[in-house]
Amino acid sequence: MASGKINVSVDNIFPLIKKFLYSDHEIFLRELISNATDATLKLKHLTSIGEAKLDYGNPIIEVKVDKKGKKLHIIDQGIGMTTEEVKKYINEIAFSGAEEFLHKYEDGAKETGIIGHFGLGFYSAFMVSKKVEIITKSYQDAPAVHWTCDGSPKFTIKAHTKTERGTEIILHIADDSTEFLEDHRISELLRKYNKFMPIPIKFGTKTETLPKPEGAKKEDPAPTREVDNFINNPNPAWTKQPTDLKDEDYKSFYRELYPMQFEEPLFHIHLNVDYPFNLTGILYFPKLTKDLNIQKDRIQLYQNQVFVTDNVEGIVPEFLTMLRGVIDSPDIPLNVSRSYLQADGAVKKISSYITRKVADKLQSLFKSNREDFEKKWNDIKIVIEYGMLSEDKFFEKADKFALYPTVDGKYYTFEELEEKIKGSQTDKDGKLVVLYASDKEAQHSYIEAAKAKGYEVLLMDSPIVGHLIQKLEQSKDKLSFARVDADPIDKLIQKEETQISKLSDEEKEKLKTFLEKTIGNEGYTVQLEAMDSAASPFIVTEPEFMRRMKEMQQTGGGGMFGMGNMPEMYNLIVNTNHELVGEILNTKTEKKRERLINQSIDLARLSKGLLKGKELTEFIKRSYEMVK
Repeated sequence: MASGKINVSVDNIFPLIKKFLYSDHEIFLRELISNATDATLKLKHLTSIGEAKLDYGNPIIEVKVDKKGKKLHIIDQGIGMTTEEVKKYINEIAFSGAEEFLHKYEDGAKETGIIGHFGLGFYSAFMVSKKVEIITKSYQDAPAVHWTCDGSPKFTIKAHTKTERGTEIILHIADDSTEFLEDHRISELLRKYNKFMPIPIKFGTKTETLPKPEGAKKEDPAPTREVDNFINNPNPAWTKQPTDLKDEDYKSFYRELYPMQFEEPLFHIHLNVDYPFNLTGILYFPKLTKDLNIQKDRIQLYQNQVFVTDNVEGIVPEFLTMLRGVIDSPDIPLNVSRSYLQADGAVKKISSYITRKVADKLQSLFKSNREDFEKKWNDIKIVIEYGMLSEDKFFEKADKFALYPTVDGKYYTFEELEEKIKGSQTDKDGKLVVLYASDKEAQHSYIEAAKAKGYEVLLMDSPIVGHLIQKLEQSKDKLSFARVDADPIDKLIQKEETQISKLSDEEKEKLKTFLEKTIGNEGYTVQLEAMDSAASPFIVTEPEFMRRMKEMQQTGGGGMFGMGNMPEMYNLIVNTNHELVGEILNTKTEKKRERLINQSIDLARLSKGLLKGKELTEFIKRSYEMVK
């Protein structure tokens, strides 16, 4: 039996690293700035523990574009490297200096915010460069080093005259990557990936307007001067303690994150945990529309203040992806590109923590200022209802603050609603019947009929209401929901007094025959019901079960139930105690009877919003004839 060691040829792997290390070539700038930040933070740590005997000062990172020379410079004032360190960290691909540093100083260095883990970030420079130079001088007493590589496995290394500590990376931009010699492109990338890096980043200069001197005329232009242009905020709000921030600070940071968003957020949640994982951040509840899709991907994920992605699926529970804000965690596992997340136990813990934190904040807001919470309900309910539907733990907590508004603008928790309608809205099996409307205007006549009988009607109009109702019915004992335009209310709710039909069984059969003959095969099931004589003579309803299945199908539930297209099915409820129904039964002329039936049914269909097109035109024409 033989054993040995597989040798990987650098000649073969280097072109692959250059071409495929990252799917998006613009990442190179983020990686090089991250390396410069690491070098600076390492020096800060060494000076803080007394190992580096020097003045840390106020170091910056500078980015320069040399368009004429086709070069891009990234310069830091950090720890620098000796000749041996250049050989070790640069020539040995994937040997991470940050990883070794953290291991060496594990007692304190993990608090420094050092970013790098994989040691491949530097090689991203070759995705856009035909040659890369490193000029570096260590903070230690060692000569400066000049390293050069043209993108092949060959390199040169020699002494340099650099006298100040730090590192300068010089990228000789390739002909197919000249976009990275444009100031606006570099500025765009710095603001995208490095907007909140912990070390100030300088890029060019900007013009600053100065106050006019005393005695200056009104028409005189104000004096100006050129000042260094720093593009990042090294101390964003999420890195501070909540006790050090005021409400205006949170709003100001929201405007910094979303400069084109003109509406203020409704409220914020500050995340700050260091055990069993590290996570900081600020989440904002914006005003939301009913469109669930356009709301997503507004939360920005950072790793030690370096932007990673705005696709936080897997870290943030799906129902919270409609929020906005920032999450920063060094404990979120990332691949070498830092662009895609790898699901593991830590991520699940983070997701659970965020869910709990959001639920606790909502409950706190509800308890501290219910009136304000009710005013904001319509703007936040889609998130809460979605959360109740998709996360069982959130569903349990939401029971204390989720609101159920009525069509009259009252708000109840479920416990309060139960107390309110208990005894007055129960069915024959003793179940609590919760009546609701999904469209106040379209269902107005049904709502008014229910209110006239003293019933409470909820307004539940979010696009996922069908799914949510299903969940509520499954989780609550003896509970059923019915939309006001479903089966007749008197049929749903058990009343002490029952209506007795004025028609005999023979008359009922005769009436049903007349109706079915006139209607024909139009998908209506005729039901004769003895109701109050003041109630409508004809009512069109859609069976609650069928309508709910259709709604869930439209919002993604169809696949869940294995359904195809649900058929259109309606009930035609006829009030046998109404005067008009008696007249239809007793009319001698068949033509007049058909006209009365058609007109009455069309009025019921019109009330339900079902009369359209040709049928609506014929109804209007017939109505004018009857008026004339």
